[in-house]
Amino acid sequence: MRYGTLSPEALVEHAQNLGVKRLALTDINLISGVYDFVKECKAAGIEPVVGVEFRNGDELRYICLAQNTEGFAEINQHLSTHLLTETPFAIQAPNFNNAYVIYPIEVLSTYNRLKPHEYVGVGHWQFNALFRFRSQLEPAKAVAWQPVTFLDRPNYNLHRLLRAIDHNALLSKLPVTAHATVHEHFMPPTELLKRFEAYPKMILNTERLLGNCEFVFDNEAPKNKRVFTSSAADDLELLQKLAYDGMLYRYGKNHKEAKKRVDRELGIINELGFGSYFLITWDIIRYARSRGYYHVGRGSGANSMVAYCIGITDVDPIELDLYFERFINPHRTSPPDFDIDFSWDERDEIIDYVFKRYGRDHVSLMATYNTFKGRSIYRELGKVFGLPKPEIDDLINNPSTVKHRNEHTQYIFKYAPMMIDFPEHLSIHAGGILISEEPMYRYSALQPMPKGFPICQFDMYVAEDVGFAKFDVLSQRGLGHIKTCVDIVRENHKVNIDIHAVQDFKRDPKIRQKLVEHETMGAFYVESPAMRQLIWKLRCDNYLTLVAASSIIRPGVSASGMMQEYIKRHHNPASISYIHPKMEELLQETYGVMVYQEDVIKVAHHFAGLTLAEADVLRRAMSGKYRSKKEFQRIVDKWFVNCRERGYPDDIAKEVWRQIESFSGYSFSKAHSASFAVESYQSLYLKAYYPREFMVAVINNFGGFYNTEMYAHEARRYGARLEAPDINLSLHLTRIEDRTIWLGWIHVQGLENRSIDAMLKSRTEEGDFVSFQDFVHRVPLGLEQMSILIRMGAFRSFGLSKKELLWEAHFFHHKAPKTVNMGTELFEWEEQKFDLPPLESHWLEDCYDEMELLGFPLDSPFKLIAETPTSKLTASQLIHLVGKRVAIYGYMVTYKAIRTKNHKNMAFGYFIDHEGEFFDTTHFPQNIEKYPFRGKGVYYIVGKVVEEYGFPSLEVFFMRKCELKPDPRVSGNVRTNALN
Repeated sequence: MRYGTLSPEALVEHAQNLGVKRLALTDINLISGVYDFVKECKAAGIEPVVGVEFRNGDELRYICLAQNTEGFAEINQHLSTHLLTETPFAIQAPNFNNAYVIYPIEVLSTYNRLKPHEYVGVGHWQFNALFRFRSQLEPAKAVAWQPVTFLDRPNYNLHRLLRAIDHNALLSKLPVTAHATVHEHFMPPTELLKRFEAYPKMILNTERLLGNCEFVFDNEAPKNKRVFTSSAADDLELLQKLAYDGMLYRYGKNHKEAKKRVDRELGIINELGFGSYFLITWDIIRYARSRGYYHVGRGSGANSMVAYCIGITDVDPIELDLYFERFINPHRTSPPDFDIDFSWDERDEIIDYVFKRYGRDHVSLMATYNTFKGRSIYRELGKVFGLPKPEIDDLINNPSTVKHRNEHTQYIFKYAPMMIDFPEHLSIHAGGILISEEPMYRYSALQPMPKGFPICQFDMYVAEDVGFAKFDVLSQRGLGHIKTCVDIVRENHKVNIDIHAVQDFKRDPKIRQKLVEHETMGAFYVESPAMRQLIWKLRCDNYLTLVAASSIIRPGVSASGMMQEYIKRHHNPASISYIHPKMEELLQETYGVMVYQEDVIKVAHHFAGLTLAEADVLRRAMSGKYRSKKEFQRIVDKWFVNCRERGYPDDIAKEVWRQIESFSGYSFSKAHSASFAVESYQSLYLKAYYPREFMVAVINNFGGFYNTEMYAHEARRYGARLEAPDINLSLHLTRIEDRTIWLGWIHVQGLENRSIDAMLKSRTEEGDFVSFQDFVHRVPLGLEQMSILIRMGAFRSFGLSKKELLWEAHFFHHKAPKTVNMGTELFEWEEQKFDLPPLESHWLEDCYDEMELLGFPLDSPFKLIAETPTSKLTASQLIHLVGKRVAIYGYMVTYKAIRTKNHKNMAFGYFIDHEGEFFDTTHFPQNIEKYPFRGKGVYYIVGKVVEEYGFPSLEVFFMRKCELKPDPRVSGNVRTNALN
């Protein structure tokens, strides 16, 4: 990476054009391209040879070629050892049993006792060196060496640019040793033979060596760990027992439909050999539960009744009419996977368990290929050519201008497009884990990542191609909110909550009321302004409607106009006009609108007559998870051919296809939406019964969609009293005591962790602080850290003003000996009394301190504006003023800027009124240009009230940000126009 200029596809295509019959791929310290290379070679009738080129930085040590799959495993194991331990490669390669080693000719100056499997590679430009090493090199040990790094001169230049980027060096300063020679192009075999005609023995050696290499890999055989217990039969027996026990818990006795579906699923699982996959997933979750961790099982795996019964998911497939074949079926073109979410702060421990439980040699995280894209390419090339940053910025922001254009910028514009989608480096897949039966080095080298868990060197597409079914272990903050809240409730109220009693939650009237009132802030996936609007417009009051809402909020559905159509049909199903009777039959549940991935499969199979396998390819392509453009295009063509054969008019076939196409990259499976809705219900249960504790949990997991200020505001809406951090009552994180919430020290900007640790340690060991001077003598803090605590009001319980405390802090700081830390006195100290003149304070000073140190004021922001409000309008009154022009004051919560189809700017705003209630605004292009958002603060807004399905909002005509009352401490009484 950042070296070669040819993809495996381009390399093989060129080899085929030149008539090459056998070709070796040896990437530098990498095997990422091997499987794509082998596939392309087989399709082109070329015999593939695979290996690795081992280098320490720019220094070539040797090239290894695998004689067979055993040799490939040996090479991977050797590469893994050095990558994982970050040790350089020695001059001499290890004693491979099934791999050849080819050294550069220069090695003969230090090492010349070649073993039977070792050779020396000689390039046609190195013939002079043969004379130098004639006594050390036996003729039988020399092979022709023609590396291929580029095809032509422009590719050679691109290669040098990649090397300069890799070295973070100016192109003009790039060392010769850092890039390939000009000879490393793809030479036709006839020309290569002519170059070596004086050395026929070398050609024979080369042909014999390559002829002894064969890479036969079985892509069809499953590579996952085959059994969880001691045999497949025992796996099935255990899975059956767990499923039957879970079925009793989920459905009670004698549920015929559940029994029928469980038995049918167990048969398919056994037939396809996925018993161990289910049991390993169950084992991971069992460990998490033993540690008190929560999880959410989602993705297509939530279609499974067995997964529901054994506790992998909390989604009831019977209730939602989910079909198992969406997860596993003999026609499915890709292996299934479970998506298992854990809390953001617990996931690493779960992954660590998997590595320890199943063995580090058999487990790896999956890789992704980070590629060169967009502006970053121009930025990297700008640095390579030595352009100043302002010129690079101008190049990116104003590519059509002629300013600063020169020979270098011409090169940048020429080569930047050539670099698009070039692999730059390997990164970690969001959650994919591979657990193999054989050691992982049989398939890939492993390399370290910053968190300590190794990755393989291929991505999810290659993993599927070679027969792996991945386990997705993911993380999110929503589960952290739930777990923390349950823990707080247990500690403060002595109540143990069964957060998995989802069926009870679905029938709970208090949760239903929260949905009806769209009181969803803090609740997983349903708290954003857009989702709150959708719930409001749908008048959502039940689980099934929320499942649909969780999917139609996705960009693909909403951007296609189908979200609006769904809402309209939801309120008036009798007026629905289906595009075709078959579409009514397939999509009656969703009013003729494609909402879920399953809808794509149903329509493709039953409407257009595609096979289930083709429908699954289409579904995956629409989700951005399929790579073969040729196969996809074949299916697209077949869609329209089949539609014509079935007698559908072209306009109907095109419209149905347009709806499918709009899903691209954004659609959810129904089971996925259902899993999210389950977690939303769990969050809403906690908000309905323990709203203040729930908001503390959200704050302590560092929020969700909003910032800490808004969750603190929400806690106040539910009756909490919010307090700034107190020296004796606050902890590292926020805590709640009865109705009082004490903000945690972690929220104080500029306060160092070591200061927090020192305060809490002293309080734990010696008890509460009794005075400011007691604190000064016990905790050794510098003046800056002490000042932050004073300005935060941390010592307010001691009865001294901030100015008096700051005076004392300076006194003790200057008095203390420089060689002795305050807090380490050997003798008892005495409280000193100070006779200070009156020092005036103002409540506004506290507000400005809070804005600086917390990021927001604890008092109402409306008290801080300099003007006297001319409107008392509230959010609750808007619904009664539809069509009227109104003025309202609002404190900005957030806003979303978008681009219209005409590429103009517009925005959606979200505000709270002076009573603390929320309202929404729409800013069309002509107004957002005149009256843009100017950061956090209170705005005076004029607009027209509009309403859609009972949801009121404001179309803004005019908006200005209100100035604040000045900080009394600022000389000249200067006003400020910002809250932060």
